[in-house]
Amino acid sequence: MKILVSWLNDYIEIGSDAEQIAEILSNLGLACEGIEHLGNDAVIDIEVTSNRGDCLSYIGVARELSAATGKPFNMPKVELSESQRKVDELAEVEVIEPDLCKRYTARVIEGVVIKDSPDWLKNRLEAVGLRTVNNVVDATNYAMLETGQPPHAFDYDKITDGKIIVRRAQPGERLVSIDGTKCNLNPDMLIIADAKAPVAIAGVMGGQDSEVSEKTTRILLEDAYFEPISVRTTSVRLSLPSEAAFRFERNVDVGMIDYASKRAAQLITQVAGGKVAKGVVDIYCQPASPKKVKLRLSRLKKLLGIEVPQKKALELLSRLGFEPAFRNDVVVCSVGSWRSDTYREVDLIEEVARHYGYDKIPTEKKIQIEVAPVDLRNKFTESVGAYLNGCGFYETINVGFVNNSTAELFAVTDSKKHLTVRDDMRKDADLLRQTLIGSLIGVLKTNLNVKNRPCRIFEIAATFVPDSGAGSLPVERTKLALACDSNLQDLRGVVEGLIARGDRHAGLDLKPTDLAWAQTGAEILVDGEVIGIAGIVSDAVLDKFNFKNVRPCCAEVDFEKLMALQSKEVKVEPIPRYPAIDRDLSLILEESICWTDIAAAIKSGHCDKLEGIEFVGLYRGKGIAPGKKGITISLRFRDEDGTLTHESVDGFEEIIVANLKKSLGAVLRTK
Repeated sequence: MKILVSWLNDYIEIGSDAEQIAEILSNLGLACEGIEHLGNDAVIDIEVTSNRGDCLSYIGVARELSAATGKPFNMPKVELSESQRKVDELAEVEVIEPDLCKRYTARVIEGVVIKDSPDWLKNRLEAVGLRTVNNVVDATNYAMLETGQPPHAFDYDKITDGKIIVRRAQPGERLVSIDGTKCNLNPDMLIIADAKAPVAIAGVMGGQDSEVSEKTTRILLEDAYFEPISVRTTSVRLSLPSEAAFRFERNVDVGMIDYASKRAAQLITQVAGGKVAKGVVDIYCQPASPKKVKLRLSRLKKLLGIEVPQKKALELLSRLGFEPAFRNDVVVCSVGSWRSDTYREVDLIEEVARHYGYDKIPTEKKIQIEVAPVDLRNKFTESVGAYLNGCGFYETINVGFVNNSTAELFAVTDSKKHLTVRDDMRKDADLLRQTLIGSLIGVLKTNLNVKNRPCRIFEIAATFVPDSGAGSLPVERTKLALACDSNLQDLRGVVEGLIARGDRHAGLDLKPTDLAWAQTGAEILVDGEVIGIAGIVSDAVLDKFNFKNVRPCCAEVDFEKLMALQSKEVKVEPIPRYPAIDRDLSLILEESICWTDIAAAIKSGHCDKLEGIEFVGLYRGKGIAPGKKGITISLRFRDEDGTLTHESVDGFEEIIVANLKKSLGAVLRTK
C-alpha cells in the first residue's frame, strides 16, 4: 500500500516527516518497504499483512496513526446533491447467492460528463502508481484507496432494464474484461449480470460491454461485499489480478459499504457533474451484529509478562475504537465492523501490546534454559514411528478437517453431529475429523496417482467425536491410523508387532464387526479389550476416491491404550533349550467362520505344550464346495523340560482336531 503523505494529512494532521511516519507505522506492524521523495511530498510504501484489509486504505492507516499518536482522526464528510427522481424507479438488484455476496448497494447518477480528471486527482493517483483513465473511473479508484472499499461504475444505459443480478456463472458463459482478457466462466464463479448476460466478474473486474466511455451520461454505481475465498479463487483461475480483488480477498468493511457508496458518488459528481438519484438500493442479506469481545486484565499481564497500567490499557482500546467498558477485571469491547481480524481475547491483547510498544517489554543480557527430561509420550511416539518406518510405512501430517462427503463415509457418529469450524475462510473442508482414516485414504490415492507403489502410510493425530450431552465438549482422543495398498494379513502383522513391542504376551484378536467404510471390518482386541478397528475399504470408498485395481486396507488404534501396554513389566525368557515340532492342518469350514473362532477352538483343548498358532493360507475354488473355504493352520508344540516325541504330538493334534470338529464342524482335509 502506497501512502502519499500530503493525501494522508486530509484525514489526520500528521505532518510531512515521512521517515517519522514510517517509523510509527513499522512499530505498529505495518513495515515500511521504502520511501520515495517527490519534492516537498513523499510516498511511503508499507507492507500490510493479509489479516489487516482495513489498512489497505488511507482511512485505515489514519485510524492506526490516530490511535498511536492521540491526534484526532477526520472522517470525510459526505453531502450528496440528489435529484427528485428515486433510485427505485431506475435500478433493481437481485442477489441469488447471499452466501457469496452479503451486501450489495446500487446508486444511479445522471447527467455526468466524461472527460479528463482534474490535476489534483490525477496527481494523487499517479503518485501512488495508478494509471488515470477518465474522471469517473479515477473517482472510483480514489474512493477505493480512501475507504478500502472498491466501487465499480457501470454505464447505466448498457445495463438491460437497469437490473443487476448477482449469481453464479452458467456453463459456457463468457465475458471480455475491461483489460481485454477473454474469460471463460464456470459455475464456481460469482458474476454480476443484467437481464441478458454477465457484465462483470464479482469483486475482480468489470466487462468491456458495460464500461464507462466518452458517450456515457448515466452511471450505475456498485459498492458491495463479496466473499473473500470466492474472489480469490476466481481471480487466480482467470489469471486476472486487480486492485479490487486484492482488497476483497482480505475482507472489506461490510458495515461501511453505504458510506463508501455515498463517498464514491460524491467524488464522481464533484469531478464529472450530474446528480444522484434519491436513495439507494441496499440488499443486506446477512446484517452483521456488533461483536463483543471480553478482555481480562489479569490475562493481559500473564500473556505479555509486563504490567500495563489499567488506565493506559483502557485508553489504548478507546483510541482504537473498541469502546471499552470495564467491570471487575473484565473489559468488554465493541469491535467495529472494519476490524474483521479481532474476535478473540488474545486479539485485544495483541492490540494493546502493539500500541503500548513492544520496546517496553524488558530484555535480559542472559537467558536461562532449563533442560527438561524427554517426555515419555514423545519418546513413545518416536519409537512407534521408527518401528513403522522399519515396516515400510511413511508418516503423513494432514489438516484436522475433512469435507462433508468424506465425513459421511467415515463418520463414527451421525455425520450431522460433526463439529464445524466457525472460520468463514474455511468453507469446504470445515468438519473436525472423527477418524483419521478418511484423510489417510486421500493421501494414499494421491501417491497411487503418481505410481508411488507399494504405498504404506500412517498418521498420529487427535480425533474429535461429539459427546451426546448437550453443550458438552467433544471427546478428543489421539489415534494411530495406518493405510496400505497391500492386504489385511500384512496390516495385521504390523499391528501385532506394534503391540508385541509393549507386551509380547498380550493376546491379539480380530473380531468381525460392521464398519461404515469397510467391506470387511473388525475390532482389534488385546486381552479382550477393544483398542482399535481394521478393515478392507468398501465399494463406496473405492468410488469416492476413484481407486482402480487396488482395494486398500486400513487400521486405527487408540494411541493412549497402545501406550499403556508399554508400562507393563517386561519379562525376559531364556532361549528354548529343546526343539519344537510344527504340524500343519488343512481344514474345510463354513465361509462364515472367522479366525477368532478357530483360534478359540484350538485353545479350548488346554494343551500346555502348544506354543503358537499361525495362519498359513486360505483357499477357495476347485475341490471346495460353495459356501465353504479351505484354511491352512500351522501349530507349534514345545516342551520346556525335554524333547517332545511325535507320538505325544499326535495325541495333542487329535484333541485339537476333535475340538474343531465339535465346535465348528471342521473337516480335516489333509495333514
